[in-house]
Amino acid sequence: MKEFTAFCQSFKGIMDRHPQLDIEGAREIIQQINEFLYTTHPHIGTIEKFGNTFNYFSDFHKFWHKHHQEILNCEIDECKCEQVADALHAVFVQTHGAAFTSVYDTCDLPNEDICRIRFLTANQDFRGSRNFSFLAEVFSNDNYIFDENNILADPDDFLKKIEVGNLSQNDKRLKYATNIAQFLLSHECTPYRLIDKYHRNIYALRNDLIACNAGYGNKKADMFVRDMVVLGIWQNVTDFERINVASDVNTIKVALKTGIIRTAIPLVSSFLDIFCYQYEYIDDMNAAAWRRVWEIWKQKYPKESISSPCLMDYFVYNVVGRQFCKESLPIFTCPNGHIFRWHSAKNTTCQVCYRQGIRRVSASIIRKCMPCEDEEGAIAILNTEYVKSLPEGQKITRCPFADICNDKKHLRPPKSISIMGQTGWQSAYTNKGEGGGGLMA
Repeated sequence: MKEFTAFCQSFKGIMDRHPQLDIEGAREIIQQINEFLYTTHPHIGTIEKFGNTFNYFSDFHKFWHKHHQEILNCEIDECKCEQVADALHAVFVQTHGAAFTSVYDTCDLPNEDICRIRFLTANQDFRGSRNFSFLAEVFSNDNYIFDENNILADPDDFLKKIEVGNLSQNDKRLKYATNIAQFLLSHECTPYRLIDKYHRNIYALRNDLIACNAGYGNKKADMFVRDMVVLGIWQNVTDFERINVASDVNTIKVALKTGIIRTAIPLVSSFLDIFCYQYEYIDDMNAAAWRRVWEIWKQKYPKESISSPCLMDYFVYNVVGRQFCKESLPIFTCPNGHIFRWHSAKNTTCQVCYRQGIRRVSASIIRKCMPCEDEEGAIAILNTEYVKSLPEGQKITRCPFADICNDKKHLRPPKSISIMGQTGWQSAYTNKGEGGGGLMA
């Protein structure tokens, strides 16, 4: 704590010299803040991160690395976990389990082809992605594009053919394409047969995917193996229950809002979360919390539960996180004084006047809110992509967590400045006395 203590004491000295803070005192304070947060110096020390050794970014970075967990003090709330487990069980019963086995349209391709396409492209799903139907069409037009020898020989051409070559971080994409092709060639089998090489132990395969430095982090590896099981491509696997929810900003958002994880202070900005310590800590706690939800669910309702925590992912991430838990309910007014809710912000007509036979009356949005914040929230829920796809008897009209979130509804997930080069942390370094430094958009 000595760096932080010295930083705080420096303010006392400045305020003693400038009891009525003037511009000169403000100037000294700004300099102290900038030096503590954003400058390095020759004897600051080093840190292992991203597979390399770096100098600490600043004295604050050194302090944050050592004490971020104590400061945030993230905890799993057992009571909230049980409430969420009960809510998910209710969804399971209402949808006959289908809410937890939805993934994507496989375009009627054979299992071997689905596995090949996903195995060679899931690691490219960052900062822009291509949906499976697009990739399936590319494969159908020329399946040689997805041959591992072809990818190894010309990874740049592969990236162009699947239309990710013009997206950001192309050097990383090239490495990932090359490494995943080498991984497959080293096992001397097709992607579909990989599971046999691991004696059908899906967790062991998942761990090796992460270790081969081909872009399969925890999230992408968990999602890939989950999909292979859900789609029935890999059957009779072992250790499937060890696969966690694929932690991301949406599952973290829902975890924070429901309160299954709670922190001692609100999460800090990514500018303070130097080298992403907060993000990694919350990411780990999030996965552990959703696993606890699953454990409680399975214990309470053993005949009406799912076989692995990862099967919660689609519903929590895509349905609740992306479709329900956003300001999707616009509230309109019109010159005639009508106030009404509608499911689309693109609406320009007073729907009340229209129902009364009065034409051409315009309407404007007063505000937007989340469906759980309004008694007419069902208008938005019923018009989500997911609910519209459900059979009539399974329609959901409220977010299943609406009564659980309470005062946590507006908590936001952490953000991450996750790269070293380009406009990431490495280019942001600056030494004391030099001035400048920082990130560029």
